[in-house]
Amino acid sequence: MASERTPATVTPVRRRPLTVPDVRGLWQLGIDAGIGITDLVEQMHGTIAAQRAPLGEPHRTGTRGVTGFVYGSVRGGMRLVGRGVDRALQWLDEPNGHAGVVPRREAVLAAANGLWGDHLAASGNPLAIRMSLRVDGRTVGPGRGGLAEAFPAARDRVAVLVHGLCMNDLQWERQGHHHGRVLQQELGCSVAAVHYNTGLHVSHNGARLASVLERLVQDWPVPLRELLLVGHSMGGLVARSAIWQAERQSLAWRERLRALVCLGTPHHGALLERGGHLVDTVLEMSPYFAPFASIGKARSAGITDLRWGNVRDEDWQGRDPHHDQSQDDRVAMPLPAGVAVYLLAATTVAQPRGLRHALVGDGLVTVASAWGEHRDPVRALGVSASHKRLITQANHWDLLSRPEATDALRAWLA
Repeated sequence: MASERTPATVTPVRRRPLTVPDVRGLWQLGIDAGIGITDLVEQMHGTIAAQRAPLGEPHRTGTRGVTGFVYGSVRGGMRLVGRGVDRALQWLDEPNGHAGVVPRREAVLAAANGLWGDHLAASGNPLAIRMSLRVDGRTVGPGRGGLAEAFPAARDRVAVLVHGLCMNDLQWERQGHHHGRVLQQELGCSVAAVHYNTGLHVSHNGARLASVLERLVQDWPVPLRELLLVGHSMGGLVARSAIWQAERQSLAWRERLRALVCLGTPHHGALLERGGHLVDTVLEMSPYFAPFASIGKARSAGITDLRWGNVRDEDWQGRDPHHDQSQDDRVAMPLPAGVAVYLLAATTVAQPRGLRHALVGDGLVTVASAWGEHRDPVRALGVSASHKRLITQANHWDLLSRPEATDALRAWLA
């Protein structure tokens, strides 16, 4: 996306594929994985030693005696080595040794956060992404001064882009196209993108986004007339969560919100995550396969929220995400009043009919889920046909680049 910054002389930033904090984070993640594998092996060892039946409850307790001491020593040794190397890496860190904007690095960090972002945040791992507004991959500085620097030609209409799972703000550009450029150049919007840890619960990211948007509205350099939200995939759920939380807190930005556009958003969940939950359940039927289910269960809270499309804390609180919520028991949440909501879906087939169209959709999200359709009329979003569009022979990521998607944005937001 073309930046709104005026040309200026800047000090060149030495670009590195990885920074020292990145290496620290990867090292910590490797140690955590090693400990997890040790736990898995010990559980298998205990199951075999106990001669459990092929079906039934898995062996939950660790091994004992000398065997238990050995496994404990292995874990303790890994933790000790991990802390030692981490301290050494901290000494090597350079205050100004930033990586700059390196798309491949950003993509790797985004993927890691999508898969294990809740663990990264809880363990204080340097790889954990903190939510921020960015322009061209650069974080917008704090306060009115930071916004004025990032948007020297600030307009009274602002569009905020919210990316999807395992992605980052740079990936709004696909095959040379960027929806943000259309919003900026053709529809008169200033455009900012949200960068966030997609492995956290959708509701947690929604709360953070609500706060970020409140500061944006309060510190915007000119009086702000309209706010637009555009979310791709999980980004649409995060945007809906933010709107709901803004209403609960009576935040100022909610009054300026005019439109929400969701591109391939799983409003009622994604079959892929439900399939993953089914695999976990099947593996846990045997104590000999149950330890391997723990590998799949390492997936993040953000991913498990996609099973049914959780957007509020109440949808997941007090549950084990890998055992509970085997059916859609969310409290129905209607779309925000007074906001124009537009839903764009895709299907990989040429003609929108048949089993493949119904079950596969864009490869990740079914058309019914992207359009908010549900067999329970209370849960159905009830969006009118004029506010929905379907792109055929397209996958989940084609929604970021296909001309039909751009045409829809123009028609809806002009």
